[in-house]
Amino acid sequence: MAKLNPHEMFVKQLEEAAPHISAEPEYLEILKEPREVLEVTIPLRLDDGAVKVLKAWRSHHNNALGPYKGGVRYHPHVHRDEVVALSSWMTIKCATADLPYGGGKGGVSVNAKELSKGELERLSRGYALAINRFVGTDIDIPAPDVYTNPQVMSWFVDTFEKVQGRSEPSVFTGKPVAVGGSLGRGDATSRGGMYVLRETLREMGLLGKTLTAAVQGYGNVGGYAHKLADLVGLNVLAVTDSRGGALNPKGLSYDEVSRFKRETGAIKGLKGTDPMTNEEILEMEVDILIPAALEGVINADNADKVKAKVVLELANGPVTPEGEAILNDKGILVVPDVLANSGGVTVSCFEWIQGRTGDYWMEDEVHQKLDKKLTKAFQEIWKIKQEKKITFRQAAYVRAVDRITLAMRFRGIWP
Repeated sequence: MAKLNPHEMFVKQLEEAAPHISAEPEYLEILKEPREVLEVTIPLRLDDGAVKVLKAWRSHHNNALGPYKGGVRYHPHVHRDEVVALSSWMTIKCATADLPYGGGKGGVSVNAKELSKGELERLSRGYALAINRFVGTDIDIPAPDVYTNPQVMSWFVDTFEKVQGRSEPSVFTGKPVAVGGSLGRGDATSRGGMYVLRETLREMGLLGKTLTAAVQGYGNVGGYAHKLADLVGLNVLAVTDSRGGALNPKGLSYDEVSRFKRETGAIKGLKGTDPMTNEEILEMEVDILIPAALEGVINADNADKVKAKVVLELANGPVTPEGEAILNDKGILVVPDVLANSGGVTVSCFEWIQGRTGDYWMEDEVHQKLDKKLTKAFQEIWKIKQEKKITFRQAAYVRAVDRITLAMRFRGIWP
């Protein structure tokens, strides 16, 4: 089966929700395409003196609700359509979480694992310079994503400020606290996902029971999902990263897994565990399956083999529309990415507010604000789901698109 183009995947999800959305067709047509996309080339000087020319993008999808917001990823498979799709999902995600943002996204086609720290810094400064005229506190606020982190954000903001000749800490989020970042940002995506899962399990009558889980992807999001599993009583049996993973039917200790990965750079081979592949983990008999890596991992080819009760999408677009149709037929509940992983952008919004005001919040205050915001979003979306008898994703799109198109109506279509 040919892999579905991620932008086509977004359009299909929008169209599947369209019959339940009270919006004029022209607004839905506008939402199918990005407003503008910047494509650049970055000449990167390697440590050996050679120059490698890299392609990079920044997509602005829609800004009816506010400035564009979205991460920047470094990955060898990044391409224009992926960046456009991710910016489109960010538009929906920000509206789902009721944030004053539209959707943006950036990416560089590069294998960051092959770069030295010096090469990574030169790449990051080169990208920040290339998009300098495309971003700003009230224009577009980038953040971390796959293979970017607080250090990369520091290089971004330092480059931007030196070019502009002024301090502007709120132009990038996900920064270290020492340079204007927010407490509670590091685990925000995973923590928000656990808050949403908690409410989901409450509605399903499963909250309070010890449930089994598996996590595909052990970067920042997947790792923290394992660490925070106790928030909802999950016993994580298996985890994988890009090189494979580990299974222990009695449960995996976060401390042991994270220590082994720090020391060896891998999960596979952890003492007292059996090997696990990225394909096998999706088919495990667990209560909660958490795809936290890349898009399209559950699709028409393997969805019929998924045995979990709930799929919590902490990655962006890990379940294709065809795959989700199969899961729905099997009675498996998919908690959609636009709600499940919106904790990161929500706390990025908190960081943006703090950067603009100079008033910084304690970590427990950040957690409380995040919990309150996502619980409210969940309750509103779940009510739509139940009343309209539609899927969880369709309900999220109904809530988000209604909010976006209301703003678009007031603004009008101009020019």
